[in-house]
Amino acid sequence: MYKLYSFLIATPLFLIVTIIVGVLVSITALLGIQSLAHRYLPMWWGRICCWLYLLPVHVDGREQLDAKQSYIFVANHQGYLDILLMYGYLGHSFKWMMKEYLKKMPVIGQACMISHQIFVGDSLASIQQAVKNARKTLQGGMSMSIFPEGTRTYDGKMIPFKRGAFMLANEIGLPIVPITINGSFRAFSRKARSVTRTPLTLTIHQPINPDYYQHRPSKVFMQEVYDIIDSKLQ
Repeated sequence: MYKLYSFLIATPLFLIVTIIVGVLVSITALLGIQSLAHRYLPMWWGRICCWLYLLPVHVDGREQLDAKQSYIFVANHQGYLDILLMYGYLGHSFKWMMKEYLKKMPVIGQACMISHQIFVGDSLASIQQAVKNARKTLQGGMSMSIFPEGTRTYDGKMIPFKRGAFMLANEIGLPIVPITINGSFRAFSRKARSVTRTPLTLTIHQPINPDYYQHRPSKVFMQEVYDIIDSKLQ
């Protein structure tokens, strides 16, 4: 019954809501209404979509975040629902660090460009430009979210982190917040063809100040963040 509901009701509504929110984000970003473009519209989108698929969500640790502080959120990447979970339940304004090819996505890619998400490629010049863009926008409570694995997991276990996200974080110099996502792999992994109803959990760990990590060898600190996220992975 759930599969039938998912295909016939939830998924068509999800597509409609996604298109509407994408258009509204583009309009509000062009009008300069940042609170709508980067927090409330994405939050409503994430929550409505989780509700449509009847997915129970639990959040731990949100009280550790200061609404006026900018952060770099670093999360594991379990499946397609991770973005909905982060947008809907993190409770903080943020932009994504995204791969450049995602600009080509219909509606969503356009909305991401108009709302000035941070796109980055593989070249050094692209990373330097991303740092420049991030310094302009990541202030006054506007944060950035990164999936340092670079892609979704194949088996539910974490993939080794890539250095690019941490190089960018080190250059910007903002507190890093490790986040553990649970349940998304079982709900809708990269190999799945439909959503499975299962609880989702977002665990927000204690922020790590740049005074600490900027004096650590990058490989050592990457492993420390990896271990923090992995410690709560089911």
